[in-house]
Amino acid sequence: MKTQTLNVGLVGYGMAAKTFHAPLIHAATGLELLSIVSSDAAKVKADWPDVEVVDNLNDLLADRMIDLVVIATPNEHHFPMAKAALTAGKHVVIDKPMTVSLSEARNLRAQADRLDLMLSVFHNRRWDSDFLTVCRLIEEQRLGRLVSFTSRFDRFRPHVPDRWREKSKPGGGIWYDLGPHLLDQARVLFGMPRAILLELSTSRDAAEVDDEFVCMLEYEGLRVSLEASTLVAEPSPRFVLHGTKGSYSIYGLDPQEDWLKEGQVPSDDWGIDPQPGVATINEGSDEEPHLVVHEVPSEPGNYPAYYAAVREALLLKGGQPPVTGEEGVEIMTLLEAGLDSYRQGRWVRLKEGNGNMRRLHGTRR
Repeated sequence: MKTQTLNVGLVGYGMAAKTFHAPLIHAATGLELLSIVSSDAAKVKADWPDVEVVDNLNDLLADRMIDLVVIATPNEHHFPMAKAALTAGKHVVIDKPMTVSLSEARNLRAQADRLDLMLSVFHNRRWDSDFLTVCRLIEEQRLGRLVSFTSRFDRFRPHVPDRWREKSKPGGGIWYDLGPHLLDQARVLFGMPRAILLELSTSRDAAEVDDEFVCMLEYEGLRVSLEASTLVAEPSPRFVLHGTKGSYSIYGLDPQEDWLKEGQVPSDDWGIDPQPGVATINEGSDEEPHLVVHEVPSEPGNYPAYYAAVREALLLKGGQPPVTGEEGVEIMTLLEAGLDSYRQGRWVRLKEGNGNMRRLHGTRR
């Protein structure tokens, strides 16, 4: 890069772009939101009066001032738009999931590598407050050797809204909406699993696509369950962990999404979640357990860290983005293997997975 400021073009101005990408890009030091592709210029100008609005991707790609293109469109458009941006010599960030198929994801990764361009996927839930707290607990082995890990992302939305995610089209449904978040978090903690088992349900009246899933991942000595539903009214724990020394649970969702929707701007005290988790730890012996309940303060969430790391990766020759293209491909591998499992009604083994725990999980003692 010739300058210390990177000019960004944002493609799309739906919920993801309006809530996450535009404000986080604007808040990032060294990034300038220069242009947005949208058919609704008035909507964009109401939020960003000084940002140029263009009505098609080609005009954005023809702008030599644009260094980085961020794609926040419906999932089925991710591949063709990212491919066009890379062909135009632009670095690319894609909102999750990377694409709607594994073959498309591999194609993009190969193209980015060939052209020596950055390709990253916006897996922002790596910077959730509760997930960062879970990372800390596992790294410190506070719970001993982990034997069970459950991650739930529940909502109560009985009405089916008229939006593209609820339509029977490529990339629609809850598996492609929330599945990438939970799969990416599990992959960060434990690496690629040896096998996957997926159950999908379409439960709401008038629903066209899956709105509930239960996914199991196979690792050596560890049971991982990932679950999401649109019909859970009773508060459910976001994470539940059980280990040889104790257990941990936390309720509720990271507040950063709600804060961004309210128009709050990331600041020095950003991401602090006042809701603690609870750890029940054995402070006695294995023969005579003595369980003590502790409140566990949550780590601050940090969505701004994503674009700060993108900037550093582009300004440092050879620097790695916060989420690599290869990691995006791995999540697409899991999404497709999950669908294969659902269709076949059985566990599907993964050639890429070895079931070995990553450093965060620790080792058997």
